[in-house]
Amino acid sequence: MAEDFARAVEDGLKLGKRIYLGKDRAVAPPKPLPPMEKSPHIYLPSAPMVYAVILDPRIVDNPDIPSYQPHVHGRLDRPALIPLQMNAINLDVDCYGDTAFVQVSGTWRVHCVMGSRSCNCRIALPMGDQGSILGVEVDLPTKSYSTELVGVEESKGIKNIAKPEDGVFVCPRIFTITIPKIDGGTSVSIKLHWSQKLSYNDGQLTLTVPFSFPEFVNPSIRKIARKEKIQLNVNSGIATGMVQATSHPFKELRSETGEIGFLYEANVLKWSETDLSLSYSVSSSNIYGGALFQSPSVYDSDQRDMFYMYLFPGSQRDTKVFRKEVIFVVDVSASMRGNSLESIKRAINTALSKLSPEDSFNIILFRDETFLFCTSMVLASEEAVERASEWIAKNHCDGAGTNIFIPLQKAVDMLSNTHGTIPMVFLVTDGAVEDERKICEWMNKVVKNGGSFSPRIHTFGIGSFCNHHFLRMLSMISQGGYAAAFDLDSIEFRMQKLFSKGLSTVIANISIDASDDHEQIKLYSLCIPDLSSDTPLIICGRYKGSFPDTLKAKGVLGDSSSFIIDLKIEKAKDIPLDKVIARQQIDLLTAQAWFSENKQLEEQVIVNLSIRTCNISEYSRMVLLEKSKIDNETDVTGAQKISSKGNARKLLESAGPKKILLQILTVGFGNLAATAENIRPGSVEENLPEVMEILNKRSSNWCGQLCKSCYCVCCLDCCSKMNNQCAVILTQVLGAVACFGCCQCCALCFPEEG
Repeated sequence: MAEDFARAVEDGLKLGKRIYLGKDRAVAPPKPLPPMEKSPHIYLPSAPMVYAVILDPRIVDNPDIPSYQPHVHGRLDRPALIPLQMNAINLDVDCYGDTAFVQVSGTWRVHCVMGSRSCNCRIALPMGDQGSILGVEVDLPTKSYSTELVGVEESKGIKNIAKPEDGVFVCPRIFTITIPKIDGGTSVSIKLHWSQKLSYNDGQLTLTVPFSFPEFVNPSIRKIARKEKIQLNVNSGIATGMVQATSHPFKELRSETGEIGFLYEANVLKWSETDLSLSYSVSSSNIYGGALFQSPSVYDSDQRDMFYMYLFPGSQRDTKVFRKEVIFVVDVSASMRGNSLESIKRAINTALSKLSPEDSFNIILFRDETFLFCTSMVLASEEAVERASEWIAKNHCDGAGTNIFIPLQKAVDMLSNTHGTIPMVFLVTDGAVEDERKICEWMNKVVKNGGSFSPRIHTFGIGSFCNHHFLRMLSMISQGGYAAAFDLDSIEFRMQKLFSKGLSTVIANISIDASDDHEQIKLYSLCIPDLSSDTPLIICGRYKGSFPDTLKAKGVLGDSSSFIIDLKIEKAKDIPLDKVIARQQIDLLTAQAWFSENKQLEEQVIVNLSIRTCNISEYSRMVLLEKSKIDNETDVTGAQKISSKGNARKLLESAGPKKILLQILTVGFGNLAATAENIRPGSVEENLPEVMEILNKRSSNWCGQLCKSCYCVCCLDCCSKMNNQCAVILTQVLGAVACFGCCQCCALCFPEEG
């Protein structure tokens, strides 16, 4: 999907050569890059962008200076995306803890479409690490658009359904949404809201916001300066040292205890070509921790107070990590062939090279069968690591099927007699299986019977066919970690991060000891994960009564000695703590709701939290609202209209805004059918569940019922009640099949022609 988007932009840049910019214009039409300089993703947006969606090339022209255009015939096979010129941009960032809330406000102009014609416009929003879209607002002269979340049950009553490409993630970090029918020459004001996580490295949290605009979004009249503004506010509650913003020439507005503000404002002829960068220190060389607490808002359905607890590993290089016994359990079913498996092999080889000689390891590969590198654990000597690399390089993807339970049982059995080590399993899969709840129940028993050093299951999911909520739940039960890669290019990088996190454990069996009744403290997670030297530990939850005056974090260090630290307790002032913890809360509760099949948790807790904090969940859907600004009693020329049916304005207000339901934007709960068919992650078939869902909805009328059993291309032309979207879906999914049922369908649709 990302490559299709990039190709559409390249086509749009070529089409943009038709636009006459005038003799006094100081900029030439945008030029596509030479073939030698191109990569598959070179035209993906590196900052918030807006594109004109062009199906008919005849409408492409300068709306201000109409010009002679070479005549073209027909429509494009696929829409071209022409990047719109940008006339203003503001960026506002608020940092709280390890989370940033970002708002971009900008103005773009439809500079490439005749004034008498209109086109759809597609907004593309690249987000930083673990970004979550929170909202889109669009303001036009006659209409406005905004997004909101509704529960799944409420969404079933919405009749207008967007096309799959009109609201979708083209890749995990780039969200796109389409605004329909905007006239050529119109200025479009847009606000985009999202959140993203700060990355951690060596005692510092760093924020990077995509803000590098390509040359072709600069307005064609260069002599007119335009204002670029960036405002940063840091109220982390956890920063202990210097805050630095170095990407742009910022001025420090204020610096108070725990708060600091920066401003960059300038008149520019070229928009920013640098991503926003901000970093601040969060811990000294020692392990450092604390807790923020806050009362809930009046709109929160859970009126227990909330807390945000953090533990940072410090920047000590001599901190002893635990001795490890590691087993890699890897899915090698046919769907993993090619780049996926090659990336996994490289990541495992890198992880093996980092093991110490006193560590031990094993590798289990599985599909419908199970393959063991060795029948018992092997010390990580150079020779053993080399043999393992050669063994895993062999092709084991000859068969189909995915059986997770048997290899996982074998791995846990091998690690049942460990002493003085952290036993861990890294489970990697791209598929879903039927016995996932059974696996979680079994792991629950293993943890209860295994004591404090039961195996940690670190899970890694690839693509959207596997059940990521099962993988998260399995890791949560066993105090492990969870990570995912939804595009093939990021598998190796993200897997190495998970391996590095698990293999660098510095504190295990962490518990929180309160001076008061600690039974009143409830974590969203089932248990507290171990602390890694690579990653801070953030845990959230609720409590009843007053928050304890003192908290102590306890655990076991890598040298088997006890660890204890006093946590710094602070009231979270001017920090929207409910929004900061919302994403983690929704993810953890969704995994628990899936496992327990708790409908009350789904419908009352998660949906309410999702809607209130604007974070998408599996139990909520995003809706695009369209509101008209034109008074129905007065037309656009100002002439009075006579309504024969009463007050048209009141009728419009009673009807409310038009609602357009976007496609499902979450990963879902796995796809057993795709797993059974060994469909590879990233293939076009990945969208089939959504396609079939639309198909079923669109075929609910009397003619559609016939078409469901007929599936003929002839029906696409004869059924007057079938819209374009259904016709396209049927053509793509079902193909051309001649059927006698056409005769019945055609006779019903066009009896006068029968």
